[in-house]
Amino acid sequence: MTTQDGTADGVAPHNADGKEPARRDSLTLLTVATATLGAGAFVWPFLDSLNGTGGETADAVVDVDLTPLAPGQQIVVVWRGKPVFIVRRTPEALRRLQDAALAQRLRDPESRQYQQPKFAENWHRSAVPEYGVMVGVCTHLGCVPRYRPAPEASDRWPGGYACPCHGSRFDLAGRVFTGAPAPYNLPVPPYAMRGPTLLRIGADDADPAFDFSAIRQI
Repeated sequence: MTTQDGTADGVAPHNADGKEPARRDSLTLLTVATATLGAGAFVWPFLDSLNGTGGETADAVVDVDLTPLAPGQQIVVVWRGKPVFIVRRTPEALRRLQDAALAQRLRDPESRQYQQPKFAENWHRSAVPEYGVMVGVCTHLGCVPRYRPAPEASDRWPGGYACPCHGSRFDLAGRVFTGAPAPYNLPVPPYAMRGPTLLRIGADDADPAFDFSAIRQI
């Protein structure tokens, strides 16, 4: 997966001030694209080492072209040393997220805990329902949950994420199930849609008051 420039003539995009070109994919994307399976079981500090600096300012803004992302697929990008899941949810998946029976099985279905910007305090926990954007770090002990989008009737699994380390489960909006070791929903990073298929992670203009460093747990 390569970060596209978001322009028809191939000119690289610029940051909000119009001066500095955005970083290319080779510096910011973890080359993971999945249709039915998720990221492997590893801890995000390992990913933090990929950036070299490990600092909170490294890759502070990441632009992602969502055009190649098909319904039901997920990609994983690296932002500030952390894996960020970007999933294009199908209409069927969105209907399942609104199921009242599902909400009763979730620990924080209305996203009352401080784990997301204001714009994501909704049933889909995102700026637009179709695209979910979440930091892929289990809020129990930091493992990377696996992407399991297909529902399974055998254990009432609606599709979502399963942590391979201690069994925590999250739905496709990153909301944690009751009874899981993880105490909080998956964090949502600051981001904004710069166009129908252009996503900017790290943009703070959508909710200037949101402080990612002050969320409950990552």
